[in-house]
Amino acid sequence: MTHARQIRRSAKEDRAIVLGEANTGTPLKGDFERMARRRFQDPKPFRRGEWWCLQYWRDDLTEGKHRRRKAWAKLAAASMPEREVRKVAAELLRPLNQGLESIGSATNFTSYVNETYIPVVMPLMAKSTQDRSRGIIANYLHPVFGGLCLRDLTTLTIQRYFSEMTGSKLSHESKDKIRDVLSSILGSAVQYGLLVKNPVEGVRLPAERSGRRKSKPVVSPEQFDQLIASIPEPYATMVYVAIYTGLRVSELAGLRWNDIQPDSITIDERYCRGDWGAPKSEASNATIGVNRCVIERIHRLRLLTVQVRAGRAVRKYKVVKSDGPDDLVFQSVQKGLPIRDNNILTRFLKPAGRALGMPWVNWRCLRTSHATWLKLVGADVKDAQAQMRHSRASTTLDIYQQFVPESQKRVVERLSTLSQSHLVH
Repeated sequence: MTHARQIRRSAKEDRAIVLGEANTGTPLKGDFERMARRRFQDPKPFRRGEWWCLQYWRDDLTEGKHRRRKAWAKLAAASMPEREVRKVAAELLRPLNQGLESIGSATNFTSYVNETYIPVVMPLMAKSTQDRSRGIIANYLHPVFGGLCLRDLTTLTIQRYFSEMTGSKLSHESKDKIRDVLSSILGSAVQYGLLVKNPVEGVRLPAERSGRRKSKPVVSPEQFDQLIASIPEPYATMVYVAIYTGLRVSELAGLRWNDIQPDSITIDERYCRGDWGAPKSEASNATIGVNRCVIERIHRLRLLTVQVRAGRAVRKYKVVKSDGPDDLVFQSVQKGLPIRDNNILTRFLKPAGRALGMPWVNWRCLRTSHATWLKLVGADVKDAQAQMRHSRASTTLDIYQQFVPESQKRVVERLSTLSQSHLVH
């Protein structure tokens, strides 16, 4: 084998590894080139019973092997003039003839998910995101789209799927998660050249029925003052930082001292029950503005000593064992190890909430309360989205910011004030 041929073969193998195509049943570059040699198709429509029909060729990938199969399509009712039917046929074949449909789009959805998306894309996500995505794929996507090729998942097909959820018992948030996972799968197919465009873009979720939407519980500023006074340190400071920054508890657990600036906090790592990883999404990996009182409360931890009962004895522990740049801000009291959010929730946060008549208080509730407080003080939607670190502003509006009558009243009062001043002048 010549040196040049070895180089070409090595390059092909490298590309297969990068795209997750080696031994996965997904065609390699040479296969795509051979498959791409298409002929212009212009078959003549014909009548069959009460329909105009069309027979044409389509590419299929079965167990990694390329086959050209005959496909049939019903174009229109037999009463339509042949001239108009030809226009319909030309529009149907346009993506094939003009190369607007990638050859790789013939890949089966289940095969792509199992052989490329799960082993190549999913390991880059946080473990909790991986677990949730696997559940959504198994329970919602595979049963509906598993037997289709990627090319068959058109925007219309996907929109019809979500539109049929109008009467579903699933919450709006659950539907949004399903859309996000499907968008991630097909978006990666675009990135790897199997699709030309992500068909999930522009798909709308069904509007919630006004009588069925359940507002999520929110902690008011007055309730929060009582809550924070009922929780011991250092957990009170964790709750304080959570509600004034909107950080997820896994991001609080992963905070290090070099992430704390005089007027901001950088979120670039997360920790959840033994699993370290990057933040939930690219938008979550960001620096947010923080009130100085929050920064001061965080630094106050360095000076604190807490007492812990051990049988009849009482032991004292420094809240912060070590405060080097790479040390954790929130450490376990006894050994200075990473904290476990579920322990803090069940031992301190939940009992304090129940004692105050708020049994629904949890970490997620604190994040939702932060978004709602931003609305109370009149924050712009885009500013709230940036503070919450959401990829879409609709997530901030539809899921996190709850309806607050007091804020609406203030807006109405401002409008009436503007109107009266205009009349005076």
